[in-house]
Order: sequence, then structure tokens, then C-alpha cells
Amino acid sequence: MNVLILGSGGREHAFAHQIAKSKLLSKLYIAPGNAGTKLCGINVNLSLSDFEAIRNCVISLHINLVIVGPEDPLVNGIVDYFENDNILKNIPIIGPSKKGAQLEGSKDFSKQFMMRHAIPTARYQTFTQEELNKGIDFLKTLKPPYVLKADGLAAGKGVIISSNINEAIIELTEMLQNLKFGNASSRVVIEEFLDGIELSTFVLTDGTDYLILPEAKDYKRIGDGDTGLNTGGMGAVSPVPFADKAFMKKVEEQIVIPTIKGLKSEQIPYLGFLFIGLMNINGNPFVIEYNCRMGDPETEVVLPRIQNDLLEILAKATTGKLNEIELKIDTQTAATMMLVSGGYPEDYIKGFEISGLNNAYESTVYHAGTLLENNIVKTNGGRVLAITSMANSVMEAFNKSYQTASQINFSGKYHRVDLGKDLMKYL
Repeated sequence: MNVLILGSGGREHAFAHQIAKSKLLSKLYIAPGNAGTKLCGINVNLSLSDFEAIRNCVISLHINLVIVGPEDPLVNGIVDYFENDNILKNIPIIGPSKKGAQLEGSKDFSKQFMMRHAIPTARYQTFTQEELNKGIDFLKTLKPPYVLKADGLAAGKGVIISSNINEAIIELTEMLQNLKFGNASSRVVIEEFLDGIELSTFVLTDGTDYLILPEAKDYKRIGDGDTGLNTGGMGAVSPVPFADKAFMKKVEEQIVIPTIKGLKSEQIPYLGFLFIGLMNINGNPFVIEYNCRMGDPETEVVLPRIQNDLLEILAKATTGKLNEIELKIDTQTAATMMLVSGGYPEDYIKGFEISGLNNAYESTVYHAGTLLENNIVKTNGGRVLAITSMANSVMEAFNKSYQTASQINFSGKYHRVDLGKDLMKYL
């Protein structure tokens, strides 16, 4: 099979790394890719918003399967574009239709979907620019902290949590009237705060059958002790110590099954990954959000634990034979830590040379924000590298990643040093 992966981050490098091992693979292409994906296949320089360029690429390279990594092309309807094209409609694409991608593309849509199908989630209301005063009134009915979410896509930065009612009102005004997060915050979902501990479940579905992939927990705050600004993720771990069999059974029965059945009952075709952000509250799962693709950096700890041929699993999904797969999961812990650019998640400088990449003897280094320039690997993003290690315990795995991180350098390199320590009380 000739495979095309769309995307350029750590998630896409993780996919490329796994698929490159497949006995079913003929040629692997990544568009646009990064310096790391170049080690797994052939990078193709094109924009993910240019569907016509993607079409020409798929046809000219005789692609047999397309895997969509990030959310933007899915929310913008790339699957529908394929289905409406006389040539592309015969080429399988891993990802939901535009309607299915609304589960991530619109917080209000996803909350209404959960309500319709009795999926446990926080109480909420949605408000537009014209309804600012009603939004303020609703805020005053809630107990702090207050949760404000931009309805649309905001690159993982559209959520505000404030413990002060006056600050919350100011933030709501900024989001609605001044479009703090662009058009994404022209509508704002205000939620009741759920007090628990977060984790994520990942599902691959063909619309009828499904596989529950290994769960993961990520670390979103830039600073140690979960302090500072939210980021796209500073690290992740899988399995999650507090997600035991009893809890995961509740997740499957109360959330995964109703979600798959709900999509089917609403005639929303869904072939692809479903990322379910959860809150564990006294052993009971509540949905924080849906994403219509795999997470990053969670993919970098989920895929390494899957022992099956990943391309075979995806091929079965496209032919409605997902029920033939018996998922084999490594019992070891996978832990990833992000090396990020100085200043991230705010302003940072790109273009610094990265040294020491050949020193990763006990870890896998996934490239997230890199480029290859004159055979030199340079930084090209806020999150630069994801270092993943496998071991028999959480801290052993993280310590391996920290050891590898100490051998890799670039100007302004930063990473958290406390990852995994919060989980010790569950072990």
C-alpha cells in the first residue's frame, strides 16, 4: 500500500514511525512532514488547506490510504471533498466527515450531542455576542471556578478557567465582544467546573465497530506543579494508574458505546479516531470534550504500546472489518516529555540548530516542530521534540526520557521536570 499522512507534528511522526514498520507498506509519504518524518518516508511540501494540491498528490503518487493527523482539514471538510470527487471517492481516508468533525469543531454541537444521548458531562449554556448579559447572569448562578470555552477551534488555547467572578466576566467580554480567540469565540460555552483528575480515552471506529486504544494522561501547563499557561501538551503517560478496569468499563458502557450509537442514529458516518477527554470524579467518568483525531503528545505514548501492525488495523477499519482485530497492548508504561522553545507558549524564536539527536539510545525521539535545512535539523515550532521511553514503571520511563533529554540541546531548550510525580499516590 502507498500511504499518505497529512500533518507535520509529533503525532504524524509517531504515525509514520509505526506505519513504516508494516509488512503491508509499499511507500510512505508525509505532507508536509518535518525533519523526523523524513527518516520514515518521503516528505511532500504542500498546504493542508489546499485540497486541490492534496488531490493531485494522491492521484500522482497512486495513494491507497490517506491518514489525516490534525483537526483543521477534518473540520474544513476534507473527507467530504474526497467523497464528492469521482476519483478520490474510491480512496479510503481515515477521518470523519465535516459533520462528524463538529464534535471537535463546535463545543456547542458536542455538548448538545452529549445531552441527546445521555452521556455524562458538565452542566452548560452557550452564548453569542448579543447574549453577553445573559452569559454574565449564567456565570453568577455557578460556583467558582468558572469555565469558559470558545465554541470553535482555537489551537488548544480557547479555554479560560477563572476562580474570580469579576475576572470571568472580563474574560467572557473579551471572548465575545473583542473576539479574543478570533471567530472561534464569537460563541462561548460556559460550563460548570468538574473537580477531578483528567485523562483521555482513544477510540478507532468504522462507524459500527470500535477498538478502545490505550488511555493516556497529558500535562498541559507550561510550569512544574501544573502552573502557568496552558500549552498543546508538555508530556504524557500511558497507561494511567487511576484508570483501572472498573473505571474503563464505565467509560466504555456510559460513553464510548452511547457515542458510537449516537453517531449512527443521527446518520453521521464516522470512520476514524475519536479522542475523548475525560474527568475522573470519584471513580465516575465525565466527558470534558471530544476531538475528531488522535491527541498530541498522547499519540506518542499510545501508539508505541500497540503491538499489532498499525497499517493492518487501519486497512481493516476502511473495509468494515475492524471486528476482526484483536488488539495487543504492551503492559509497559510509555512516558513522553516535550522539549519546547524558550518563551513557548507565547512568543519564541525558530531556527536554532538541534544537537545530540543521535544520543537517544533508550528512547524514541519524535519530531514535533523541526525542519531540515542544509542537512541540519533546526527548531521550527514551540513544541520541538517529544521524547518517549518504555519501562516497567511511570518514573522509570520518565527518567529514561529525562536522561535522553539531557543529551539533546538547542538554544532556549525548556522542559518540565516533575512529570509523573502526581501519579505516585495511585501506585
